[in-house]
Parts: sequence; structure tokens; C-alpha cells
Amino acid sequence: MKAGKVLLGLLLIGLGAYFGIKIKELPFFNNEAVEESMETSPAYSENKEIGTHLRKVDSIIYLTDSEATTIDLFEKAAPSVCYITTLNSQRDYWSRNITEIPSGTGSGFIWDKDGHIVTNFHVLQGGEKYKVTLSDRTTWDAKIVGVEPNKDLAVLKIDVDGAQLHPIPLARSSVLKVGQSVYAIGNPFGLDQSLSTGVISALGREITSVGGRPIRDVIQTDAAINPGNSGGPLLDSYGRLIGVNTMIYSTSGASAGVGFSIPVDEVNWVVSDLIKYGKVKRVVLGVTLLPAQYADRWKIEGAMIVDIAPNSGADKAGLKALKQNRDGAIIYGDIIVGINGKSIKNYDDLYLALEKYTAGDVVKLDYIRDEKRMTVDVALNEM
Repeated sequence: MKAGKVLLGLLLIGLGAYFGIKIKELPFFNNEAVEESMETSPAYSENKEIGTHLRKVDSIIYLTDSEATTIDLFEKAAPSVCYITTLNSQRDYWSRNITEIPSGTGSGFIWDKDGHIVTNFHVLQGGEKYKVTLSDRTTWDAKIVGVEPNKDLAVLKIDVDGAQLHPIPLARSSVLKVGQSVYAIGNPFGLDQSLSTGVISALGREITSVGGRPIRDVIQTDAAINPGNSGGPLLDSYGRLIGVNTMIYSTSGASAGVGFSIPVDEVNWVVSDLIKYGKVKRVVLGVTLLPAQYADRWKIEGAMIVDIAPNSGADKAGLKALKQNRDGAIIYGDIIVGINGKSIKNYDDLYLALEKYTAGDVVKLDYIRDEKRMTVDVALNEM
């Protein structure tokens, strides 16, 4: 075998000498020729490493108009989204030293240049201290400005230069349409700055808040929302806020294509009250209503008055509460069935209807007394 290779080499040298060709110019020995042939080969790599199987790659980025729009939206909106960590104190059993232990995470977004951060109430629930990490990776201690469990909303504040903050622009949720594209940015499972896309699946949904009250006109979306997305923004195609991602409907705890967001119209007035007053300023009629279990048992449609506060709007309007006569028979109180033309079927309806008004407003109250429908003007008082 070795003898054969020696004879082949001598033969080539002899041919080269006969024809006046240098050995290194022969294609068999020409490295440049090898490189040239590799450049035209599918196995060519820019590093020109002989013996590899790397393919030549196309370095040009091709984007559709839709992709370019989504990328631009994310790059503009991401600086408005932040990562929230909830901390609790824990004392070591042996050393008695106290350390801060992360107890939960969630998302939030910058509301204004004053450092206000909006998130869900349940993201902060049970926490003792809170930290906010901005998109530039800086972390800030945060304090609670106000919470509203019945809307599952909360406002934090960080002390930071306003030039470092990028408030998110607002849209209106009252004009949304089913099928409209939406974009959710948050920190699912602690993975910050994650984008998911989808459409509005339905409008006018109702969910139950942490406080036990219904939240109505909620946005349903199929954009992937997972644990950690809570408190993050839901955006329209222009990168404007249309909702706050608050919960998912899932048997596994992970996204099943049914997520819910509190509409921005609701968020706007709640957050404004929390920033200004530290709480949501509610108005009242000055009445106590029949509990739901009795209303259901008695098959009452509406909100029956069982007590009236002295000098309240309801008292001055002449409304009547439930009472017993001398024989012990129960005499029904007035049953509220409407406010300014809006139907009232139970306590929750009345509670939600009143939150649209401010102290001093006068409403037309429809009620049933002795099986007759009546109307009266009632001035609303602050709670």
C-alpha cells in the first residue's frame, strides 16, 4: 500500500517536470483552488474552516409590515413596564437575624413622571416591602400610595428622576371591538420583558375581585397571560393602554387562552382617586340594603332598603325602610330598581352604578313602594 503511494507521488513529480508545471500549481495541491471550490459549496462557512459542516448564512433580516409594527410597538412600550417584587421579613431561628425574603413577583407599568406605578392589588397583597425594577435594570424601593381591592388595583411610588420614566399612553376601552389585536407585556414566571400577542375575544365580561365585589365590562383576550403577568399592561396596536392584565381562567394555573384585563376607563378614575386621596372616594345614598340571601329567599328583584341614615340624601328624599308593625308583620321597605334610567337588580348593581358619581350629584331614583313604581331625586353624600 505504501509502495503504491510512493509510485503515485513519483509519477506526479515526473509529469510536472515534463510539462513544466510546479507541483503547488496543480489543483490537487492548490489551497486557493480548494477555498474557491468551498465558496461555491453549500457547506461553505464564512470562517472558511476546512472540514466543518457549517452552512453559509443569509445575514439580511426580512420583516413583514406586521412584524415591523409589532417590533416597533414593543421597543416603544417596554420601557414603561416594570418588574415588582414583594418582600417579607423572616427571622432566623438560630441567629435571630432578620432577613427579607421575596414572597411574590408581578408586573406593573409607569403611570406618570412623578414615579407612580400601577399594578394589581393581589400582586402586593400580604407583602411588607416592595421593590420595582425598571427596564434599565435599576431597582428602587417603593411605597404604597393607595389600594382598591374591589377593583384589584394598587398604586406604588418610587423616588426617581422623571427623565428616567416613560409613562404609558392611554386609550379608551369603551370603543374597543371584538377581534381587535392586543399585546400584553409583563414578567410571566419571572421572565421579564416578555411580549405576547392575541385579539380581544370578548367584551363586557364580569369577574370577581379580591375584595369579593364584581368587576364588570372586563376585557377577555387570548393573548398568553401567565402568573407574573398580573399588573402588566394590555395594549392596542398603537401601543396605548387599554387594560390591566389581572387574571386567567385555567384549571392548570397556566395560560389557556382565556385571560382578563380591567378596562382602562375603569383604571383611569380609580388610579386618579388613589393618587389624589389614597383611596377611592365613593358616594352613598345613605341606606342599608337587604342582604342578598334574604333578597333571593323573598324573590325580590332590586335593592330593598332596611335602614336609612339620618340626614342622608335618602332620608331627605323621603324614602322608607323595612319595618315591623305592632302585630310583628314585616312591611317591605322601598325597593330601588333604577338610577338615572339604569336598571338595578341587586346590591352589586347599585354599588357599581354609584361609583360613576361624585358627592353632591343628584340622581333620579326609581323605586317600588306598595307595588307601585315611583321616582324621586336624591342627593348623593360622600361615604
